[in-house]
Amino acid sequence: MGFKIEKERTKHKNFDMCLFERLTSFYTLHFRYETYRKPLKMKEQIKTYFNRYVEFSDTEIDEIYSILISKIFQKKDYILREGQICKSNYFIINGLVRSFYIDDKGNEKITQFALENWWVTNMESYIKNIPSYSSIQAIEKTTVLIVDKVELERLFKSIPKLERFFRIITENMLIAIQRRNDIYLQMKSKDRYASLINHFPNFIQRVPQYMIASYLEITPEYLSELRKK
Repeated sequence: MGFKIEKERTKHKNFDMCLFERLTSFYTLHFRYETYRKPLKMKEQIKTYFNRYVEFSDTEIDEIYSILISKIFQKKDYILREGQICKSNYFIINGLVRSFYIDDKGNEKITQFALENWWVTNMESYIKNIPSYSSIQAIEKTTVLIVDKVELERLFKSIPKLERFFRIITENMLIAIQRRNDIYLQMKSKDRYASLINHFPNFIQRVPQYMIASYLEITPEYLSELRKK
């Protein structure tokens, strides 16, 4: 595709993260979405979430909230497409999304799911300003708050502890990715499935089985056998 994406796929398969990895040049995307005024309950959700990690004043929350853009993505809408450059972070208010890439054989490989109160993005594209090797797509109707990179960096100067907040989020996500990779090296396929069910029982009911199979790196047929046991 002219972006040397094939190399990036192989080299960075597992670099997607459900962190404030939630970015895209959304102004140029060609998908269906809705834009609307952010309701007050959304602001309370943000306030509760942010203060869980770093304490912000109401004035600071107001300033943070002022740069957030609310959008609704319908099922199968793309938040980010492979080859585009991520320019934003995405916070999921409600809904469910997946991050995936297409391998050399044309198969979809899901690297990440993200649901309510999670951040999603392609971190490498966001930081390096290079084309994304993966896509982010809504699995169901999803409401997100979009944080533009330029606006966020501006706020880092006026609210220094906001940078600490995102550093904490990033560190937590890197730890989660490391644990996931360790689990995949140590666990058998059936144990991976059991772990997913135990940690996210409701999530399993919201995701098509073929996507779960892709995420667990097993065939849909084998997943069907595991579900029967």
